[in-house]
Amino acid sequence: MKKDIFEVFFRRKPAMILVALRKSNKNRYGSILAKEVDCTYSHAVKILQEMERAKLVDFVKQGRIKIIRLTDTGNRVAEHIERIKNLL
Repeated sequence: MKKDIFEVFFRRKPAMILVALRKSNKNRYGSILAKEVDCTYSHAVKILQEMERAKLVDFVKQGRIKIIRLTDTGNRVAEHIERIKNLL
């Protein structure tokens, strides 16, 4: 099963959050990403905070809402994750 071997190499939720951010140019919020990758909002926020510390994502505040955007590095990492997933 292709998905099983992918999860051996990557934690599924963080990898899929990066891929989901890369796939869409729409504004993304924590709650939307959490639904897309099937995890709780608090888990998604914890993952996103780790990604921000690693300079993979930026939070852009618009009013009361924080929009999540991939950095250039985050975009490259997401691209490679997608390629690896497709190879497996």
